[in-house]
Amino acid sequence: MLHDRFSFVECSPATEEDVLRCHTRRLLDEVRTKRGSIYQDTFCTETTYEAALLAAGAAIEAVRRGGFALARPPGHHAEEDHAMGFCLFDSVAIAARWAQAELGVERVAIVDWDVHHGNGTQDVVRDDPSVLFVSLHQWPLYPGTGGPHEQGDTLVNIPLPAGSGDAEFFEAWQTVERSVQRFAPELLLVSAGFDAHVDDPLADLEVTAGGFRELASRSMQLAPRVAAVLEGGYNLRTLPDLVEAALEGFG
Repeated sequence: MLHDRFSFVECSPATEEDVLRCHTRRLLDEVRTKRGSIYQDTFCTETTYEAALLAAGAAIEAVRRGGFALARPPGHHAEEDHAMGFCLFDSVAIAARWAQAELGVERVAIVDWDVHHGNGTQDVVRDDPSVLFVSLHQWPLYPGTGGPHEQGDTLVNIPLPAGSGDAEFFEAWQTVERSVQRFAPELLLVSAGFDAHVDDPLADLEVTAGGFRELASRSMQLAPRVAAVLEGGYNLRTLPDLVEAALEGFG
């Protein structure tokens, strides 16, 4: 986990108790024991269970320290009883529930700017009035959820068309700000995906490094405590620079 731009902290794995605040025992046991495909695009090997627990543990440590969890696998597609989209356990949701259980935080907001809709996070927290979930994402796109009519008292989906870049994200951010400020969270968690970048191979948005820096900076204004978790980002040449740009904004 990155505590700041220059400090790295190795993290302990999440516990089963941490995972079971968000996921079923069936899913936990499947990730622990199964080998090979557990969904069309999601696989388990001998080390997958340990890696998924470490990723969730990094998200928890990010909350504890106000840091950025630099970990894979990502998590925001993992539903309560279903792994998918390269995601096994929903790290950001696990960290939110951990903060409520262990730190006494009552209200948590999760803002997801990954290019893909965070269907897993939505599934886990949708009926929880103490957690606000806001997602900006390309739509239509995998996984097909997060359309303009999927809204709720603590659910805000902001679908963006292909070709959207910094200007469109900043315009949509006005809705993010209003929603989060109205909810008044004690803690804000950011699902920081970087696959909305103009050079990412898996989608068609055009956010720049400077755009991610600005999104991170604006996130810091939304709650007294802020932490972030790495989600997508599949251009390995650009990803380090994009993470660094976001860290500058969070800093």
